[in-house]
Amino acid sequence: MKYEQIQPLARRLMDSVSSVIVGREKQTELILAALLSGGHVLLEDVPGTGKTTLAKSLARSLSCAFSRVQFTPDLLPADVTGMRVYSQQTGEFTFIKGPAFTNILLADEINRATPRTQSALLECMEERQITEGGVTYPLEAPFLVIATQNPVETQGTFPLPEAQLDRFMLRLSLGYPTQEEAVSLLSRFVHHQPLADVAPVARGEDIREACALTKTCRVSEDVMRYIAALGEAARDPASVRLGPSPRALLALMRCAQSLAAIRGRDYVIPDDVRELAVPVLAHRVILRGIHQQLTAEDFIASLTDHVPVPTEERA
Repeated sequence: MKYEQIQPLARRLMDSVSSVIVGREKQTELILAALLSGGHVLLEDVPGTGKTTLAKSLARSLSCAFSRVQFTPDLLPADVTGMRVYSQQTGEFTFIKGPAFTNILLADEINRATPRTQSALLECMEERQITEGGVTYPLEAPFLVIATQNPVETQGTFPLPEAQLDRFMLRLSLGYPTQEEAVSLLSRFVHHQPLADVAPVARGEDIREACALTKTCRVSEDVMRYIAALGEAARDPASVRLGPSPRALLALMRCAQSLAAIRGRDYVIPDDVRELAVPVLAHRVILRGIHQQLTAEDFIASLTDHVPVPTEERA
């Protein structure tokens, strides 16, 4: 694959997902950017907005392995990663791989599982491997975790700890459709389920090659300084109790590289960083004092308005 083939690849995937999901092209584009960056996505929205359907549509558009885990309070870590089973015939333990050994893992309603089970994803999300019984098993690339959660309902749920949130490259919300989008949605589903008609339009090898190519996207020193300035502003001790980590800044740069490639450029511009600042940084920020009246999204958005942006001549 050549660099200029990334944009047509992304276009095919976006068109495939759009055949099922109405009016969420921007969110689909950002999920693809996370996929090409080796990141993971947290879809946070009220029930019935299409979170699970979007994840399934993307999975069916790729000829890759797909697993879905419904997270519940009684789910155990071994139900996600796998377990060792004793064989009476051989007298040995055999490792049975869990659903995490896949390419796209849908962790549905992730906040319904206990922190113990949620922590089972920490190693595989960050290091692309699972360790069991002293043996480490690598995960095949690409590996994308798409987790969903309902931010409104709190009964019987367990909030994701900061260490878990920091492993998600993006946090996105789909929102409610407009009236026109709702009409298009109803007409699309009136006679059949379009998800059943989705066929693969890309191979796992295509994604692996595209992932490697996006890292060659040029990032100027001024854009790097802009990313660092946003991170420093988001760690202001007067208003922030917990700010974005160095991993968050790396995620912002990697995602900007992938977004630029998806849009047909071999270089990152400041607008890529500005567009990604809220979905990449907001869920990693905890505000303090009077600033708690703001949402983290509003706080990060305000920083993009105040932190100086590199000019075209310097970028």
